Order: sequence, then structure tokens, then C-alpha cells
Amino acid sequence: MRPVVGVLALQGDVREHAAMLEQAGARVLPVRRLSELSEVDGLVLPGGESTTMSRLLESFELLEPLRVRIADGMPAFGSCAGMILLARQALDGRPDQQQLGGLDIVVRRNAFGRQVDSFEEDLEFTGFDGPPLHAVFIRAPWVEKVGDGVEVLARVPDSQAAGDAADRIVAVRQGAVLATAFHPELTGDERVHRLFVDMVREAGSQTMEER
Repeated sequence: MRPVVGVLALQGDVREHAAMLEQAGARVLPVRRLSELSEVDGLVLPGGESTTMSRLLESFELLEPLRVRIADGMPAFGSCAGMILLARQALDGRPDQQQLGGLDIVVRRNAFGRQVDSFEEDLEFTGFDGPPLHAVFIRAPWVEKVGDGVEVLARVPDSQAAGDAADRIVAVRQGAVLATAFHPELTGDERVHRLFVDMVREAGSQTMEER
């Protein structure tokens, strides 16, 4: 099955995610309207600026429909700003910033610092085989707290590049919702996207069995 995976196309790394999803075996649909959201089996929320994306979701009347679809079990994957949006709570955000609440986590915006503090690191990632995952962090969040149902997939290793970020949680999964603090769409390694596409296929198979 080649699932239809949407990429929220209001702001951020839309093309990069779309290319990786195609390589991972999905048909990709940019999502800007409610009619497009209704056509997808899963959705990627890309990196960008989380407060801007939050306002755009409201402006395009996608915020509440997206909350409902995620609550109903639609698989979702958020990278960087997408992780912030999927969290139940974001620290250091704007008072009017909206959350989708798909993950029982608390994140801290821009936890790694400003753009100049961006860095790269190799991570041990739970969920697929192979060598460590090379991760690119750009004004990234990290996870301060996880709920009981959240699986931690990756932490920053204790290295010279990591500094105070050592051992911070940077990838999580809760059911059909996946999130990374880094940008897997920028490295050419499609394993995170392949994991998500597999999650979408699994959710689709379960839905068909229930019918």
C-alpha cells in the first residue's frame, strides 16, 4: 500500500519533507485547506516558526479539524516546530500560541539557543536498525517532560558539541504520533520518514480491519 501522506504547507521545510516521503514510499499531498486534510492518511508538520504556524492554522481554519483528526488516530509527525505544535504544552512560547495536544509532552522552544547555536550530532535512535542517525538541530526545542504513554526514541549524547543539551530528549513517539526536535529531512537519511510511512500503513490496516 502506498499511503497518501500530507505535508502541512503553510510554512517551513515542505519540499524537503515531500522529497523524503516520496523516497520512503508515500504519495505526497501538500495540505493548505480542509478539503486536502480530509484526503490524507497521515500528516507531517515541518520545521519553521511554531508561533507563525499556529496563527496560520487558525487563519486557514485548520487548527480544530487537525486536532480532531489527530485525536481520532490520524498519524502525525512533527519535526522541530512541528514537535512544538504537537505537544500538550510549550514553554517560552507566546501567550496566544495554540497547541494540537497530540503528544503528552512538555517542550521548551528554542532550547538549544539561537540560530548561531545550531549544531549537528549523531544519535542512537530506537525504532530502526543501522548506524547512528545524523541529526541537524536548528533553533531546536527539546522535551522537558514526557507522560506515561510516551516512548523516548532518542537523546542527545554526552559530547563536546552537545554541552548543556547532553541527555536531553529529542525524539518521541506516542501511538500514531511521532516527533523529532531535529530536521531529518535535511540529511538524506530517510529512516525517520520510512518509520513514519510504516506507521501510516499500520494505522490504515487497523482501520480497514475495524471496518
